[in-house]
Amino acid sequence: MARKCDLTGTKHQTGHKVSHSNIKTKKKFRPNLQNVSLTSDALGREVSLRITAATLRSVDHNGGLDKYLTTTSDSKLTAEAVRLKRQIKKAVGQVAA
Repeated sequence: MARKCDLTGTKHQTGHKVSHSNIKTKKKFRPNLQNVSLTSDALGREVSLRITAATLRSVDHNGGLDKYLTTTSDSKLTAEAVRLKRQIKKAVGQVAA
């Protein structure tokens, strides 16, 4: 399983660990990934995702998974998240019709 956020695609960053004597060693800074189940009101089910803690805060700040996906542009989302976004829009369109 890749160490990558399912919604935003955030993955590891590389840099240097710098010691007290200023020796630089290559290091990977890994994202804080969490396994969560978020409820989608439009789909009427829970969606299991592996997302970063920062993305989880953004989802909560925006008012839930449905609202977060509909307000975020496709360029900032992964292919799986865009697919989920289309399912949500389709379900909302059927309810409104």
